[in-house]
Amino acid sequence: MRTHTADFDLVVVGGGLAGVSAAIAAARLGRRVALINNRPVLGGNSSSEVRVWVCGATAHGNQRWARENGIIGELYLENQYRNPDGNPVHWDDVVLDAVRAESNITLLLNTDVRDVVATGPEGARHIESVTGWTMGAETETVFRAPLFLDGTGDGLIGHLAGARARLGKEARDEFDEDWAPDEAERTFLGSTLLFYTKDVGHPVRFVAPDSAKSIRDTPIPSSRIIRSGDSGAHYWWIEWGGELDIVHDNERIRDELRSVILGIWDHIKNSGEFDADTLDLEWIGNVPGKREYRRLVGDYTLHQRDVIEQTRFDDGVAFGGWSIDLHPTEGMYSTGAGAVQRFSNGVFEIPYRSLYSADVDNLLMAGRDISATHIAFGAARVMATCAAMGEAAGTAAALALTHGTSPRGVYESHRAELRQLLLRQDAPLIGVADADPADLALAARVSASGVRDGLGPHPSAPSVPYPLAHDIGIVVPVHPHLDGIKLLVASETDTELEVEVHSTGLAQNVVPERLEHRVTVPVPAGDARWVSAPVRWQPEIPANAVIVVRARPGVTLFTTGDLPPGILTLVHTSDAEDQNVHVSLDELLVQWPTKPLRGRSIVFRSTAPSEALAPERAVGGYQRPFGGPNAWASRPLAEEPAWLRLDWDEPVRAREIVLVLDDDPDVELNTLHHHRDPHLVMPSLARDYRVEVQTAAGEWRTVAEVVDNRRRRRAHPVAPELGAVTAARVAITATNGSPEARVVAFRVQE
Repeated sequence: MRTHTADFDLVVVGGGLAGVSAAIAAARLGRRVALINNRPVLGGNSSSEVRVWVCGATAHGNQRWARENGIIGELYLENQYRNPDGNPVHWDDVVLDAVRAESNITLLLNTDVRDVVATGPEGARHIESVTGWTMGAETETVFRAPLFLDGTGDGLIGHLAGARARLGKEARDEFDEDWAPDEAERTFLGSTLLFYTKDVGHPVRFVAPDSAKSIRDTPIPSSRIIRSGDSGAHYWWIEWGGELDIVHDNERIRDELRSVILGIWDHIKNSGEFDADTLDLEWIGNVPGKREYRRLVGDYTLHQRDVIEQTRFDDGVAFGGWSIDLHPTEGMYSTGAGAVQRFSNGVFEIPYRSLYSADVDNLLMAGRDISATHIAFGAARVMATCAAMGEAAGTAAALALTHGTSPRGVYESHRAELRQLLLRQDAPLIGVADADPADLALAARVSASGVRDGLGPHPSAPSVPYPLAHDIGIVVPVHPHLDGIKLLVASETDTELEVEVHSTGLAQNVVPERLEHRVTVPVPAGDARWVSAPVRWQPEIPANAVIVVRARPGVTLFTTGDLPPGILTLVHTSDAEDQNVHVSLDELLVQWPTKPLRGRSIVFRSTAPSEALAPERAVGGYQRPFGGPNAWASRPLAEEPAWLRLDWDEPVRAREIVLVLDDDPDVELNTLHHHRDPHLVMPSLARDYRVEVQTAAGEWRTVAEVVDNRRRRRAHPVAPELGAVTAARVAITATNGSPEARVVAFRVQE
């Protein structure tokens, strides 16, 4: 046995996606980080030990333009390239490689932290060290640092340090939450075990072990959907323990869950109700995937109205989009739905004040143990959202060290700087425009080879008929005004079309919230022809609009797979997928889904010039869709080379050129087997490009030449010997599939 002491700038305890993202973020900012995990693999509930798919703000495609960028976005893209079939073992290595790529991270797996030394009175505690035991290596390590981050999920470090925590459900009147119970309850979302099956190609029998539970003696066969072809996270509803202590009763919960899995498999194999002769069990989890336990108290507690009403915060540092997703306390034995869900009409912000302890002055937290009520936690608990919070917390830790202050001190004196730093890193946050004083591009003139013609699909794009059986919404960016559209329409009879333009409410929302203008236009009988609809709207600032075409029997529109940047298609219908879930239908997001026509556009033409895709949109913007696409799009590369250029009146000294490229955040990229996107690399990403600067002597010098790019953010250092420069440009010669080049941000950092 060995014992030693190690000093770091930041100690992160917990190797789930929140802890991983926090450690990477701080390490990239030059901080020495210890990342401690008590399991042999990283990824927490997403790892091959548990195998929960990584959900986030996309909410299985319910939200729009909502996939996270930043560190979790990098992991998504890398997993899509390496692991399109969603093998959880390969996902382990995607996460592990990302950590090992950072030389500032010291990774300790199989290391359990059980002892925390903290000083100070109640309410003003300070962590001096944590002690971990590395199994197998028989090593005890005392970890010392000025800052600690609790990414344990269960809030263990905060608990041992004396931080206050919430357990269970708050009473309704404490935060005015109408989904909360009348009285507080110490009950939880339960834990889950999953299982995998495979078709072995020949008949195989199953002899149930003694531990298998007869599910016929439970409500499961009548209250849950069981299908022989499903496995893994399709069985998320195998959940139990909500009436127990999730942590202290963990072993009892595991045994009960495993007995039910064996009982379900016995039912599938031996009841005669399923086609399962050649199916066999391949894997059963033995580590329960926990959903909820301690939620440490921060300076702000996120609550239900913050999610549903989408509160704007001056310290918003991450976003979520998953529904408020609450499960019955009885779990799989409940006779009601396995979950009840209520969505916000777009993504919601998470404030930085929910990511540090109110009681321990050097403790941050990220993931399942953030400061939130049970109800709000129901939306913030999914893993991509946890990773977004982790990146924010790790960045805040690095900034606190830079300024010699506490996590609270970052909020009090440096929260604007924190948000700009997150944006510089391309972290997932919304509604923050680039105002970075170190971004020299903000003072430059912006020009380009050209701009994509119009907002609609390319005229030559193939199309197919789409009967107008439901109301259709065409989402278009309005910058500066909308002056009508033309629709390709066929009709069986002489008729009329009702066409409306709706504003969306908040800039991140993509729903028809408020009627702004309505017209009725005649449509003659006949084959496809262009019909003008003079709907008009001029918002005070650039915004998205939803052009609604009301359903009309006998009328046909046309759709195409050429989906232009900044365009989406909504259908006024229901698309509920999971029969084990009850979803509130009161929200516009649910009433107007994108999934029926995701990736396709109605064939239309805009009749007014638009600045929504102008070169200026790539500088000083939000770096993701927010009231418009916030990106430059070129003319088709087949027609002319594409370039984007910055010019300064006086020479500037550039340290680094950063490109943020369009990776189509409307596409859900799930880590496991929820679905499979056909593209290994997002087609909208630039593939081959060259970055150049013009020296003060007028000579163009190449900074970087890239081929086969598959990443969203690319940073290219500028050699100091080049001296001051008067211009910079990026020339894009090929994409990964889209006809035009797209640049979300062109930054030049001094």
